[in-house]
Amino acid sequence: MRLADFILRDMERILAQWEAFAVTLLPAAARLDSLALRDHAQPLLEAIVADLSTSQTREAQSHKAWGRGPQPADAPHTAAHTHATLRAQGGFDINQLAAEYRALRASVLELWMDDCLPEGPHVGDIIRFDEAIDQAIAESIRSFSAEVERARNLFLGMLGHDMRSPLQTIQATASYLTGINAGESVSAAANRLIRTGARMQALLDDLCDFNRTELGLGISIVPADVDLAMVFTDETDQLRAAHPDRQIVLEAPLSLRGVWDGPRLQQLLGNLVVNAIRYGAHDMPVRVVMTGDGTEVRFEVRNSGAAIEPALLQRLFDPLQRGPDAAAPNGANLGLGLYIAREIAVAHGGTIDVRSDEQETVFTVRLPRQAVTRRAL
Repeated sequence: MRLADFILRDMERILAQWEAFAVTLLPAAARLDSLALRDHAQPLLEAIVADLSTSQTREAQSHKAWGRGPQPADAPHTAAHTHATLRAQGGFDINQLAAEYRALRASVLELWMDDCLPEGPHVGDIIRFDEAIDQAIAESIRSFSAEVERARNLFLGMLGHDMRSPLQTIQATASYLTGINAGESVSAAANRLIRTGARMQALLDDLCDFNRTELGLGISIVPADVDLAMVFTDETDQLRAAHPDRQIVLEAPLSLRGVWDGPRLQQLLGNLVVNAIRYGAHDMPVRVVMTGDGTEVRFEVRNSGAAIEPALLQRLFDPLQRGPDAAAPNGANLGLGLYIAREIAVAHGGTIDVRSDEQETVFTVRLPRQAVTRRAL
């Protein structure tokens, strides 16, 4: 008997063996009933039967062996895709998912070969069946990994959100202690709490922004009519106060009006300037130069220092890229500053670029006069 006919005839026996193996995958399987343990096994086998029953070219055979078989346009989510997503949501790990397919392959072939005796199985069917299982495994692993990544980002987003309230309580309490004149030691401790809380707040803000982009939501902006020269004057004043040992120079016209999200562009500038302070020459100023015309504005953040290596320059805006001072307490960061700066520029319909040589490193941001959001918020 050909393998496709055998699978259809003995579907229930094959599914019973699938279930018997799936129930051993603890602890996740302990929470599932029979229907859930068999999840999408029958549609998966029916898809394999359909594949076995059709002819294929050598090229198609090769693609399937590598897990790149064709996917029907009217069925973007195959049984293997859906099965993997539900297994990920059910608490299975990726090794257990792969083990299910290994057990399915072994049990189907063993049952069929026993049924074929004394004639022996059709070798071509074995090859086609292995290819179909390989394709299903590839689809499942891709979908499982995507679901795990989505769940991770949701968890980190909720964690960052839920940590804001206790942090705000700590900061408010520290501010209260600085105002009650409880002595020099108490005031010094409260000020340390305030500074530490501010660093923690910045890390949480970066984490929440990163998760929005990872979930496909982009950076949220609220454009309004603002004077960017005034906004940047305020931000550079705050940066000078936070870094009194560094010189920060702002070169800007008296006014530079447009429709942007002022606080977000302050965040963008702050990220670029802090990066320049961290990696630039300590005895040279960080310069912020603003210009504009009728359609766009441009600002540059310039610092002297060693040139950025070309290999690093190409991935400078990638998330989780950190410099050699990442482990230092005062330089603690998630490696998201430049990534978030780019996302803020993109959310305004703008661009950000960088060039670096032995004389200086220059980040250049271009923004249209009126923010053109490119993502649904």
